[in-house]
Amino acid sequence: MIGKLSGVIDTIGEDFVVLDVHGVGYLIQCSARTLAQLHVGDAAKLAIETQVREDSIRLYGFLTEAEHEWFRLLQTVQGIGAKVALAIQGALSPEELATAIARQDKAQIARAQGIGPRLAARLVTELKEKLPASLTLGHAAMGDGGAGRGTEEPAAAQDAVAALLTLGYGRAQASDAIEAARRRLGEADTAALVRQALRQLSR
Repeated sequence: MIGKLSGVIDTIGEDFVVLDVHGVGYLIQCSARTLAQLHVGDAAKLAIETQVREDSIRLYGFLTEAEHEWFRLLQTVQGIGAKVALAIQGALSPEELATAIARQDKAQIARAQGIGPRLAARLVTELKEKLPASLTLGHAAMGDGGAGRGTEEPAAAQDAVAALLTLGYGRAQASDAIEAARRRLGEADTAALVRQALRQLSR
């Protein structure tokens, strides 16, 4: 499977790019938000999700690991496939997605093409509880290289900060939000800290 590709943007289509990697052109489907940041002739490095079907092999590209993680997570919701996941990501950044889910803002999710009120409601309901656990497992070293605020922070707080980094928040913003969540909840687990921090960030 292909996990990452680096090359030069050869072509940009309506929903894809062709990335020239040492003379081989890879057709990679991307969200509108990603496509808007790419330009023909520029060097680019994309995280790749490879999906193999009986009749096709498709590549999906992302500029950040946060976007890649969201693409996978969105498809755990019934009724959301790759095309709809990309449409959601084209309408909302990782930070906006996290905020909408924390606030249970169905209207914000429904901004994406192909998302009706019923599907938007299902998405925010299912991901509200699933989001923290799925994004904190194994992500302590993501974001800015896993540099923490200090060894005095318990592991749950460090993992919670890493989860917010994965969602697209900045280091200072994530650290402050988790610190506030710790003051409110005490020695809570990672998932509880992330949920509380997202509620605070959505205000």
